[in-house]
Amino acid sequence: MKNYTITVNGNVYDVTVDDGVAGAAPAAAVKAAPKAAPKAAPAAAPKAAGGAGSVKIEAGAAGKVFKIEASVGQAVKTGDPVVIVEAMKMEIPVVAPQDGTVASIDVAVGDAVEAGAVLATMN
Repeated sequence: MKNYTITVNGNVYDVTVDDGVAGAAPAAAVKAAPKAAPKAAPAAAPKAAGGAGSVKIEAGAAGKVFKIEASVGQAVKTGDPVVIVEAMKMEIPVVAPQDGTVASIDVAVGDAVEAGAVLATMN
């Protein structure tokens, strides 16, 4: 038997492969037990010097940050795109929920984000 640890889509599995009995054909048995995935270190992201704002701008869907449309200190109006998230080959704009000023951008282009993740803040 041989033991392997593999990662599939962020899930870590301990896998045992039974190579059979000597002289016999190898058995095709594979046993996999899920194991707790290691915590990823938070990526360094650009932030405002003054800290985060009071209004959170959150991802509506899981995906990858495709483009940053606004910058820290920029005035935005309700509905203005702040970040573009790519999910299932679609570009989804994440917009300002109200008029204000962008206080921080908490992601970088290429970052993977989950639904509900804070992408930016504003005042």
